[in-house]
Amino acid sequence: MTDEDSVDSAVLSMASSESAPADSPGVRWVAAADARVESDADSVRVRLDISYDGTDFIGWARQPGLRTVQGVLEESLSKVFREPIQLTVAGRTDAGVHAEGQVAHFDIGAEPDATKLIHRMARFLPKDVRIKDIRVAPPEFDARFSAIRRHYAYRLTTAPYGAEPLQARSVVACRHDVDLEAMREASRKLLGLHNFAAFCRRRDGATTVRELQRFDWVVSSGRFAGSAQGEGDLLTAYVSADAFCWSMVRSLVGAVLAVGEGRRTPDWVAALLHETERSSSVTVAPAHGLSLIAVDYPDDAGLAERNAQTREMRTVPTEGCCGD
Repeated sequence: MTDEDSVDSAVLSMASSESAPADSPGVRWVAAADARVESDADSVRVRLDISYDGTDFIGWARQPGLRTVQGVLEESLSKVFREPIQLTVAGRTDAGVHAEGQVAHFDIGAEPDATKLIHRMARFLPKDVRIKDIRVAPPEFDARFSAIRRHYAYRLTTAPYGAEPLQARSVVACRHDVDLEAMREASRKLLGLHNFAAFCRRRDGATTVRELQRFDWVVSSGRFAGSAQGEGDLLTAYVSADAFCWSMVRSLVGAVLAVGEGRRTPDWVAALLHETERSSSVTVAPAHGLSLIAVDYPDDAGLAERNAQTREMRTVPTEGCCGD
C-alpha cells in the first residue's frame, strides 16, 4: 500500500459508538453550507485555517475536471481519513485570487490529532496550498454562516519597473503618479450599509446589500532586503465587510484606481451606489493582486445567533440609512 493510500492511525483518536436514530435525543442539527445537515452526538466538527497561492487554481469551488482549491483539499483529506470529506468555506475565491486566512470546516466521526494531521497534510498537499491550523470547533460553528467579517488585501506597486519578480504573482503594477489622497476620499464615500449592485456580478436570488466597514490604503516599501526598490511604492488596499458579493472587492479597487489615475472623480464613485445593476463603467482589477487575509467569528455563545442573522435577506433601509 502506498503512502497516499494508507492512513496514519495516530491521526485519529477513535471512539467506538453506534449510530443513533434520527429522532434520538442524542442527535442534533447543525448548519453546513446551504442546507441543514444531520450530525449525531459522536460527530466532530473540525475547523481548518488555510492559505494558498491562487495562481494555478480555477478558484475555490470544486469543478469537475478542473484544478480547484476545494477539490485538491477534499481529495487529500479523503485519502487521509479514508472517507469522503466535504468542506464548507468562509469565502469562495475566484480564479487567481489568493488566501492567507481562509477558513473551512468539515465533520468527521472522531477527533483528529491536530498536530500530526497538519504534518501529514503538508506531505499530501501541493506546495501552493497549506493547512496552517486544525482545531475542533463547536457543532454550531459554520465557516460560512458564522462569519461576522471578512478581510481582504489588494496589493499594487507604483515602481516604474513593475512588481519584483518574487512578488509578481501577488502584486499588480499601476501608474507611479496615482493620486493617493483622491483614492482615499473615494474609498471613504463607499463605507457603510449600501446596495453594491454596481460593483457585483449578479447571482439569482442573492442580495447585493453589504456593510463595507473598512476601505483604506496603506503605503509601504515593497522591498526585499538588499533590493533597489524605492520607498513607498507598495500600495495596499485593506477592505473589510460582513460579506462580499461576486467580484465586489476587485470592482471596488478598480473604481477607486480610476480615480487615482485621474479618469474619474470621488463623486462618480459615490454615485455608483445609486445603481441597481452592475455598472459597465467599473473596471474589475486583476485577480492576482487580491488575497483573503482573515475571517472574524463571534465567541462560541454567539455562533447560533450569527448563523440565523446571516441567512436573513438584507435590504437597505429606505430612511436613515448610511448617512444619506
